[in-house]
Amino acid sequence: MILPSVGPDALVPATRPTLYFIGVTTGSSSIQTVFPRWAAELGLDDAVLQGVDLPVHAPADDYRRVVRFLMDDPLSLGALVTTHKIDLFRAAADLFDVVDPLARMMGETSCISKSEGRLVCHAKDPISSGLALDAFLPDGVWRTSDADAVVLGAGGSSIAIAWYLSRPARGTDRPRRIVVTNRSTGRLESLRPVLDEFETDVPFDLVHAPTPADNDRLVDAAPPGSLVVNATGLGKDAPGSPLTDAARFPGNGYAWDLNYRGRLVFLDQARAQASSAGLTVEDGWIYFLHGWTQVIAEVFHIAIPPRGPSFDRLSELARSTR
Repeated sequence: MILPSVGPDALVPATRPTLYFIGVTTGSSSIQTVFPRWAAELGLDDAVLQGVDLPVHAPADDYRRVVRFLMDDPLSLGALVTTHKIDLFRAAADLFDVVDPLARMMGETSCISKSEGRLVCHAKDPISSGLALDAFLPDGVWRTSDADAVVLGAGGSSIAIAWYLSRPARGTDRPRRIVVTNRSTGRLESLRPVLDEFETDVPFDLVHAPTPADNDRLVDAAPPGSLVVNATGLGKDAPGSPLTDAARFPGNGYAWDLNYRGRLVFLDQARAQASSAGLTVEDGWIYFLHGWTQVIAEVFHIAIPPRGPSFDRLSELARSTR
């Protein structure tokens, strides 16, 4: 069952086990049609999905109001958080009984669940972004090149991608360096101590890029085979692209837009160069699947494998709604 999206002031006690979706324009998400099919497949016949819409960088009191509601309402079982991951953590981290190690390290909340009466804060993005990357990047892609990863935007997803690609456990299958850009300096300044916790020898370049033209120059300079990621939310949460049409993607590289819906200008720009530049272009659909299945498994305390026949069945059900 799907309930209409509401603001933080319009939340009412749940009458059935309810999963919340905390975002900006939750009513436009594919999960609105996917969730009922998944719930039936997973045996969650009584489950309800409720969207909660807040503006980007909402007031701290609004985030705290939502978290307190989840904490106090018995049938409100948890939430997936998108766009607001870092802001919600900063505003309400003290309200959680448990903060998992990745959430503490990355300073973000992408999933809220309940366990034995305790409210738990999770960072699922490092897992779901890693699964999505592995789905389209060839195995060992970084071992035979001096390619970079250029991540446009410094939000929670960017931190997760940087962590996953830079882990020492990946051995030599890591970028030469990871470049993260952002329009404002505040995000970049808060990102540096987080990256310092990663204990990796992959260098990070944090670049203030207030205009798309600034991002163009960084993408133009990326070595062949590099990965360019639109992690800004532009195209979904706001119109536009972090690049201009003049940007030149790296030859034989990879362009990944974390969005899968909206007017995806970044994807259009990449696809226009796919043939001439030998560019592999990926949207955010697989990321969407892993992000949601990871959270549903956590909130409803069920097992959903990230690959294999069960996951393929959920993927098939979701694709049928596109």
